[in-house]
Amino acid sequence: MKLFSRPILTLCAALLPLVIACNPDAPYHYPGLQSVSYQGTDAIFPNPERGFYSPKEIRDTRVSEVSKESAEVNRKQGRSLFLLEFHLTAFVNSDISDEYLQNIGKYFASLRTTGSKCVLRFCYSNGFDEKDKPWDATPDQALRHIAQLKPLLQEYYDVIMVVQAGFIGSWGEWYYTENYKDTPTRKLIVDALLDAVPAERQISLRTPAFKMQLYGISASDTLTRETAHQPTVKARLGGHNDCYLASSNDQGTYSGAKDRKYWEAESSFLIMGGETCGVSAYCHCEPQADNAKARGVLADMAANHYTYLNQSYHQGVIGRWRSEGCFEDIQRRLGYRYVLEKGFFTKTPKAGEDFRSVLIIRNDGFAPAMNPRDAELVLTDASGKEVGTWALESDPRYWMPEEPTTVDQTIKLPSGLSGDYTLWLNLPDPCSTLRGNPSFSIRLANEAVWDENTGYNKLLTISL
Repeated sequence: MKLFSRPILTLCAALLPLVIACNPDAPYHYPGLQSVSYQGTDAIFPNPERGFYSPKEIRDTRVSEVSKESAEVNRKQGRSLFLLEFHLTAFVNSDISDEYLQNIGKYFASLRTTGSKCVLRFCYSNGFDEKDKPWDATPDQALRHIAQLKPLLQEYYDVIMVVQAGFIGSWGEWYYTENYKDTPTRKLIVDALLDAVPAERQISLRTPAFKMQLYGISASDTLTRETAHQPTVKARLGGHNDCYLASSNDQGTYSGAKDRKYWEAESSFLIMGGETCGVSAYCHCEPQADNAKARGVLADMAANHYTYLNQSYHQGVIGRWRSEGCFEDIQRRLGYRYVLEKGFFTKTPKAGEDFRSVLIIRNDGFAPAMNPRDAELVLTDASGKEVGTWALESDPRYWMPEEPTTVDQTIKLPSGLSGDYTLWLNLPDPCSTLRGNPSFSIRLANEAVWDENTGYNKLLTISL
């Protein structure tokens, strides 16, 4: 039996935009709940563990901190991330001195006080000429250094976003090397780092081939939602591309199409970042008619789920992005950018009874949040005092860019409440050292929801 003719179906399709326009809650349907709409914003602002970073190379102990002033400049420009690149040149043939180790600890401690985090790397040389040798330490010496650094990495992992494998080759980029010509010796370094760095943090390798070669992983054996964010080797090894969009293969980063597809799939669940290294036909904002292989930086960053990049290098590439008009879009979209679209809540809340909240959250970023992140509803009274906190049964690391996430949760309001209360979404850092600092909480990209004093995002005012 034919229920609908083709003309009627065509008419329904034509009328659908009008129906949605008349019903702002479409396509969401939560009968019996009151709806709240939220206004998004294009503002550029700092958020933890994402965005452009400011690089700092530390070669001695004359400076021992990320200064308050440099952190403030960073935040005013929408950044909260630094690259801390510690050069161990003076210790290529010896243990790291106590003075230098203490200096590293002071740098980490300063990140806590300035509301910043870092991409971390250790290296021995910053050149590839004969005069720059030794380019790296022997495996035995490097392993001794990692053992010395382990207590610091364990104590301060809270302010480390990700650790680049480093140690091998000039700049720690695993290319110009004297001591690591084969896979087993390289694997020694990665294994040691996986042990030294807490399981809550990832280690980044310079190319996708290194992960596959070191651990016998095939290009088709990528992470899934079920295997991601686990304390396994596979789920902790990400990548950093330090010649991003510099050529057809990013100056040797990729050996073929399989490598590219592998990183694209893996980067849904692993941190991807790095830096550009030179102007090329591949680093335009949008696809170019004379280069069919280049899809444009915005599409490429989306495909590879980019979380961070160097804002200082390469300035020719950064300049192109500015002149072609996509730099600010990249600033907004590196990593996550969570936006509240809609909220649906119990219409007549009562103290001591169930209260349902449904949040529709869109991710306008290139990637989700990658490190562990708490998510909770917080209820405060008129004075701002917390009267209830409820952990969400939803992990922000799975709030993907592809489609909006629905967070649907019912809580029981405390008994005996009376008056006006405010319901908030709080996305704090789970580490106890940072949890109470709003600089380390995630701010939603919405108008009039962020409270800079608490790090909470306002959802609703209710009367009980």
